[in-house]
Amino acid sequence: MTLLETSDAWNQFLTFAKKHCSATAYGNWLAPIKVLESTEEHIVLEVPNIFVKEYLLSNYKKDLRSFLPINSSDELAIEFKIATPIKVEHATDVPAPIIIETNDLPISDIKLNQNYCFDTFIEGPNNQFVKSAAMGVAMRPAQSYNPLFIHGGVGLGKTHILHSIGHYLIGHHKKLRVQCITTEAFINDLVDSLRNKSVDRMKRFYRSDVDVLLVDDIQFLQNRLNFEEEFCNTFETLINQNKQIVITSDKPPSQLKLSERMIARMEWGLVAHVGIPELETRVAIIQYKAQQKGLQIPNNVAFFIAEHIYNNVRQLEGAINRLSAQSRLLGMSITEDLVEKTLHEMLQHTPRQKISVEQILKSVAAVFEVRISELKSETRTKNIALSRQVAMYLACKLIKESLEILAAYFGRKHSTLIHACKNIEKLATDDEILRRKISMAEKNIHA
Repeated sequence: MTLLETSDAWNQFLTFAKKHCSATAYGNWLAPIKVLESTEEHIVLEVPNIFVKEYLLSNYKKDLRSFLPINSSDELAIEFKIATPIKVEHATDVPAPIIIETNDLPISDIKLNQNYCFDTFIEGPNNQFVKSAAMGVAMRPAQSYNPLFIHGGVGLGKTHILHSIGHYLIGHHKKLRVQCITTEAFINDLVDSLRNKSVDRMKRFYRSDVDVLLVDDIQFLQNRLNFEEEFCNTFETLINQNKQIVITSDKPPSQLKLSERMIARMEWGLVAHVGIPELETRVAIIQYKAQQKGLQIPNNVAFFIAEHIYNNVRQLEGAINRLSAQSRLLGMSITEDLVEKTLHEMLQHTPRQKISVEQILKSVAAVFEVRISELKSETRTKNIALSRQVAMYLACKLIKESLEILAAYFGRKHSTLIHACKNIEKLATDDEILRRKISMAEKNIHA
């Protein structure tokens, strides 16, 4: 196969690929590839970087066999060469210094929220540990817990903690270079760098010019192997240089759909969980948010709101914002009636009727941060198995039905329910946190 023939074959492949991918994907990944040389046995392709090579082979390996040469081992006879970075000539003879200036920083760099600092974080039993760990990292970066992995449900304060670390570091460790970024922004930076052929600059920034890397929402790295590989390499480089890394996620490392290598790296340090704040902490949050807005909320009304909005802190903050606007516009004081009228679609009321297994599953799933489908499944991971037993325990306690009927709801035998009840009663005797969670779940059912 001659160079002309091979080039034609490559162009035919590009025509084929263009019909099977988006214009953006084609422009970012396939268009930059060039045919350098070929023989009858193989073809040499020039790619801008290793990511383009991995993308091509990961997504089109089978299709390429229909267009390009195959060797004696029945493998694609392709040789890849990384393109030499283009040197920019300067107008003057004075060599330009290699400096990371403002224009060299990733364009998706995010600013720290001024309201997210340790002083404004309301501490309770379910988030006391993670706050202490975060403060330890902020005071002694790369000397206490590295990496620090923070996980929890939506709106429970993970980003607040992450930005609090950033504020403390900037205020108390002025020589440290801190970068706080979302995972989505990291991916966008990488794509932009690939498009502009400036991956080396990006690598230099993240791996050499950052002392503390704060990464929000790592779950968005799932099912993106090429980007995961780059992040993992950056991760390892920073750790080996004794640089601090803090990561947040909506799930613990073991439940993320990432490579074993990546999961192992994130479990190196400390994994800390942010739980749903219990009733008293929710009341404290409501009063604090109200005070910030100059709003007076009676304690009984604050408890009423906290009892009916319990999934996350953002909902509580949204409720206060609504009440503040309603109170000022109408010139009304905050009462339970005003709360009912203003927040009726936010309040989580359980119909005052016979308690059902579905209600119990919903409440337990919210408190223990699992899915209802997982409670009904055969999954036996520790957290899900414990949550399922709590649901069985509450069903036996709150529903006046025979064990056989209740067991049928869970797809189990009545002996399984008996075992679950005994086990939860035993565990709750010595585990105060478990007792609080069971109590919270029960209160939510009766609310």
